[in-house]
Amino acid sequence: MHAPVVVLGGGPGGYAAAFLAADEGMEVTIVEAEPRLGGTCLIRGCIPSKALLHVAKVISEVEELKSEWGIEYSGEPKIDVDVVRARKDKVIDNLTGGLGGLAKRRNVTVIQARGSFVSSNELKLEGDHESIPEGGKLTFDKCIVATGSIPAMPPAFDIGSDRVMDSTGALALKDIPETLLVVGGGYIGLEMGTVYAHLGSKVSVVELGEGLLPGADRDLVKPLAKKIDKMCDGRVFLNTKVGSLAEDGDKVVVSFEGPSKFGTESYDRVLISIGRRPVTRGLGLENTKVEVNERGFIVCDEQQRTADPNILAIGDVAGDPMLAHKATHEGRVAAEVLAGKNVAFDKAAIPAVVFTDPEIAWAGLTEGEAKAAGRKVDVEVYPWAASGRAQAIGVTNGLTKWLVDPETHRVLGCGIVGTGAGELIAEAVLAIEMGCEVTDITESVHPHPTLSETLMNAGEVHFGTATEIYKPKRK
Repeated sequence: MHAPVVVLGGGPGGYAAAFLAADEGMEVTIVEAEPRLGGTCLIRGCIPSKALLHVAKVISEVEELKSEWGIEYSGEPKIDVDVVRARKDKVIDNLTGGLGGLAKRRNVTVIQARGSFVSSNELKLEGDHESIPEGGKLTFDKCIVATGSIPAMPPAFDIGSDRVMDSTGALALKDIPETLLVVGGGYIGLEMGTVYAHLGSKVSVVELGEGLLPGADRDLVKPLAKKIDKMCDGRVFLNTKVGSLAEDGDKVVVSFEGPSKFGTESYDRVLISIGRRPVTRGLGLENTKVEVNERGFIVCDEQQRTADPNILAIGDVAGDPMLAHKATHEGRVAAEVLAGKNVAFDKAAIPAVVFTDPEIAWAGLTEGEAKAAGRKVDVEVYPWAASGRAQAIGVTNGLTKWLVDPETHRVLGCGIVGTGAGELIAEAVLAIEMGCEVTDITESVHPHPTLSETLMNAGEVHFGTATEIYKPKRK
């Protein structure tokens, strides 16, 4: 079998590339090992985790009604984990089914198989699905590699017990353990820890670094860290290493090495969440001209081209940040490049969102990056305690921050912590991409009372004109 264009991987980047290439008139084939399209994001990542985080958020809001507003419901909530799991799975089924239908309408061929390169023009297809052509070979003119990433699992932690989970296992929601240890204070661990805590687990978090969400803006992390510590009843262990894991009956015995926690303790389940690695091993890339760097990422240029003229790469395999929305945009670039268009992936702001409570979101230049580069910026912060909407809904621990070029007054970066930060950051992304000055933000009428006003208000801080706080203009 021959295909003019093959997309290896059917996740957000892969199906976006395939669908756009088909819209451009190309004959496209997707090779995907899973029985349905969607990849990690849709099947066992972004979408199911956000569905469960919605449940956690509603439970949290009900608890706040009781403690802050005097509204009580009789008895404690009863959670049917089978129904919760079924609802989560229904969301996945609806979305994956929709993708399958879109592939058919675009005449995109989907082959369910594990593909690996035999050469720069041929894939070996492994599996037993009827869609695999006879002989298990697929030749192509061009191929877009979009195989994504998988959770990192150190060999020392892989003890062969289903009580030790990665993010995929955690999302399966087999049960609600009485005690859960989250190893790693990154966004995936904190999101899943939040879900299990609100479903009834006693959650602990251990992080090797000196703070949660390493690399994120400390001003943004501070309110979240305080909330996480409260959620875990003080069981957040920083600067602490997990030495070993061992199964003991229906428990996992964990050894700790650090100033916050030392010795051993037993947990019903342990979630290992220390990052992800690109899926480039075992793809047969050594049979092509594609170059892979020391971290396992495929080396490609701004047009997603690799060192092999017949192969492009997008998404997690093409480098950080490993985010679904970045993969989608790279997929569009790759498809347009194959269509002969002069395009490139050149983004000033790729937003990152941590869907905890409160949410954290940022885009563009961060304060830490500016300091590391020795770049002078004005940092303008607006506390949500001054926001009428934040006061009304009880989310005054948030803040909005702009990084501004002191010479041109252009906005270079933005950070938000608080309810709905992931939605609010979109305005900042647009402003940064368009090269807006602060006045473009402050002179745009924002609806009142909303949290979106805090973007305008933080801009007003730059000029010393913020109405609800007193911070005179710099001299």
